[in-house]
Amino acid sequence: MLLRHTPVEIKERKSLTVNPAKTCQPIGAMYAALGIHGCLPHSHGSQGCCAYHRSTLTRHYKEPIMAATSSFTEGSSVFGGQSNLLQAINNIFTIYNPDIIAVHTTCLSETIGDDVNQICRKAKDDGKVPEGKYVIHTNTPGYVGSHITGFSNMVKSMVKHFSESTGEKKNQINVISGWTEPSDMREIKKLAKNIGVNIVLFPDTSDVLDAPQRGKHSFYPRGGVTIPQLKSTGDSKFTLALGGVASEAPAKELEKKCKVRYKVVDMPLGLSATDRFVTACSRAAGVNVPDSITEERGRLVDIITDMQQYFYNKKVALFGDPDHLIALTEFLVDLDMKPVHIVSGTSGKAFEKRIRKILENKVPEANVKNGASADMFLLHQWIKNEPVDLLIGNTYGKYIARDEDIPFIRMGFPILDRIGHSYFPTVGYAGAMRILEKILQALMDRQDRDSLEESFELVM
Repeated sequence: MLLRHTPVEIKERKSLTVNPAKTCQPIGAMYAALGIHGCLPHSHGSQGCCAYHRSTLTRHYKEPIMAATSSFTEGSSVFGGQSNLLQAINNIFTIYNPDIIAVHTTCLSETIGDDVNQICRKAKDDGKVPEGKYVIHTNTPGYVGSHITGFSNMVKSMVKHFSESTGEKKNQINVISGWTEPSDMREIKKLAKNIGVNIVLFPDTSDVLDAPQRGKHSFYPRGGVTIPQLKSTGDSKFTLALGGVASEAPAKELEKKCKVRYKVVDMPLGLSATDRFVTACSRAAGVNVPDSITEERGRLVDIITDMQQYFYNKKVALFGDPDHLIALTEFLVDLDMKPVHIVSGTSGKAFEKRIRKILENKVPEANVKNGASADMFLLHQWIKNEPVDLLIGNTYGKYIARDEDIPFIRMGFPILDRIGHSYFPTVGYAGAMRILEKILQALMDRQDRDSLEESFELVM
């Protein structure tokens, strides 16, 4: 009964968000920066902001998140944070010796108007950046956008600072990963390798935020895209951007800077979206899809066929990040389920249009909203007015699930009270099988729990 006071009557809200279905830009920028090998993210703002961003990522990934901060005090809040950042850059290279410092701003530094580009240039001119080391930066005010736009801004900064065109094309394609888990990034690389495509995946947090236990702490784990790989992206034959919201801006910047053509494809989550990713990879590289991929797809289709009666017409409410929700909604429709309530806290005009297109023949009357007023409070009101059989979203959905007694599947960011998301993929055909397992487990557990004694069957 944690949310028992949520009213059924829905009133339009323009200036109030209750329980936002997103978090702030700097978290996304910090996560993207961790996908570069030897990189130390740096939060240009107060120590408290950095602590929040680090703790959220640490709780989600169950790994220690390394990041530095400019540690603003009252003085720097009034007079600007240039001296703090210059001193921080000098200290970080002297003490921690990263290959790259990736600076992102916060609400405070943006509000006072710090020119981070100028400060980073000054650091280099003053000799605070050692030879062969780098400082990159991006603007990520927390009061606009979301963690997804922060991620996109940092990846775009990687392109601006590193991508180079030598005029000689390499036999490789770029894949901009979008906000996915380390396990998903590993699965994307495995898929590409099995297809026979040489890719540069960036950013890449696999073997960084799911690094194995080796018996001693490594400040900079072995994983992550390397600087030479980032520089080579300007010579790639093509770029695939996974998800328009998180990945199109850096892909567009790469095309503008190095004339590398790009295509936006959906996050390869579920059957149809993975089909399109596999097809796009094979066409971009000019190779045929091998039998091993086709057979893996066949196993996914076999599960869907065998268990279709459990999926049919089940109503689903889901919330999260736009690129994930687009692919997930399509997958649920492929399963003959009915996504009836869909919420994303990230703004963008294309999201609702795309979701409506997916649902037009299946659930044309579905509730769909994104942006500032698309929050957990609204989602709960929709569910009170039209109950659902399943709720899918991050950890914050557990309160609605408990209050309304709904089976709940954790997907997205952040997941603070479970493990597995960073180790087991949800992208690709293998990931889709895992999603099916989670859906079936939730629905069938509920069926077992609610069945009468005389109908409690061994085989359902």
